[in-house]
Amino acid sequence: MQKTKPHIQQYARDLRKEATDAEQWLWQHLRSRRLLGFKFRRQVPIGDYIIDFLCKEQKLVVELDGSQHQEQVDYDQRRSEYLEQQGYRVVRYWNHDVLQQGEVVLEDIVRRLQEY
Repeated sequence: MQKTKPHIQQYARDLRKEATDAEQWLWQHLRSRRLLGFKFRRQVPIGDYIIDFLCKEQKLVVELDGSQHQEQVDYDQRRSEYLEQQGYRVVRYWNHDVLQQGEVVLEDIVRRLQEY
């Protein structure tokens, strides 16, 4: 696995400080092994990308998408393909869904954790 570039590491730190409402909500449910005892990290650099949430043990990447992702479909596709080539499973949720139907999102994450 390639070494993370310093500017990407710094950007990940900055993103942790500027989390969206959806990221904050989900983090409260994933942190400290609160979901089935699985360890999640947030804003994790992998290659040239920064992952919203990562359960390394299960190789599960959880991405939250806001409205800006409607304009960057190709970028998100390349990003997901890269992560899948590294052995990760990628799942995406809309910020709106996390905030409006958070329990449904958590149930889906649980299901995916148990699939592995």
